Amino acid sequence: MQKASWYLLVVAALLVFGCGGDEEKCAFIPAPEKQVSVQFLSLADSLPAIMSKTELVNLLTRYPVLRDYFFHRSSYPNDSVFINELFRRFTNPYIDTLLLEVKRVFGDEQALKKEFDQAYTNLLYYYPDARVPKVITAISGLDTDMVVTDSLIIIGLDFYLGQGARYRPNMYEYLLRQYTPHTIVPSVMLLNGISDQYNATDPTDKTILADMIAYGKSFYFAKHMLPCVPDSIFIWYTHEEMAGARANQDLIWLRLIEDRVLYETSHLVKQRYLGDRPKTLEVGDKCPGRIGQWVGWEIVKSYMKAHPETSLPQLMQLSSADKLFKESKYRPEKK
Repeated sequence: MQKASWYLLVVAALLVFGCGGDEEKCAFIPAPEKQVSVQFLSLADSLPAIMSKTELVNLLTRYPVLRDYFFHRSSYPNDSVFINELFRRFTNPYIDTLLLEVKRVFGDEQALKKEFDQAYTNLLYYYPDARVPKVITAISGLDTDMVVTDSLIIIGLDFYLGQGARYRPNMYEYLLRQYTPHTIVPSVMLLNGISDQYNATDPTDKTILADMIAYGKSFYFAKHMLPCVPDSIFIWYTHEEMAGARANQDLIWLRLIEDRVLYETSHLVKQRYLGDRPKTLEVGDKCPGRIGQWVGWEIVKSYMKAHPETSLPQLMQLSSADKLFKESKYRPEKK
């Protein structure tokens, strides 16, 4: 039971519930010819095991990406200050507690690796020439959550321990939702989906609609990399918030239209409808934050329903948000 870990049980439960019911259906599940095995390196034990500054220097020399990107060497005035700070951090007794929590939640990390394997197997199904990055896991001392490039992913597992952990990142509860074990791989896929490597956009279009569609495409992309993960996991909504958004999508849409939000370019208005907030009060006191992102996802779904001949890569290359919106024929229905 210990090797299976709490993480594996959570993922299994999400897959079961994610594929059930009318509202949480799986996306298209591809049947790739070849399964990917990502290069996966766990350093979770290595940093807490450091006994001297020399050992720390040697470790960081072996893994310069960890030094430069994960621990942000450039933000320190010199090497001495940098090494002294990290040595204090990783010889502090609370690091042992973090390591025990990481072991409790992630076990041998093979369930996490398996989810990465599946996501990148599906990515190569749609994009055969895509590069599969190396994955490194570590403990940051609650300093860094993740670093994602096309060649490397570094995950600070201590950021993603979820509810019940003794130590958690110092942030509001609604932001902590994105830092749970089962959001790690979806978050990586969302970062891929929003990047210009996959998601074509028109840089001259500064409207809220353009941002809504860009986000919508990224959610649609990520969902197809992890087809049976519930929508709520990608957008970090509670089940109640997701159900409420679906039940009231006609009222949400009415508010966006009445307030003439879609073609607004104000950064302040963008923050209200697209930014990280506990609620979108402009719509209602129970409307979750980032509601514009969710509506953008619904528009993209509507477009793909109206254009079933369109492949995922073709969708992602549609750079005109206005054209996609108009051709989506999006009309929210009252539930």
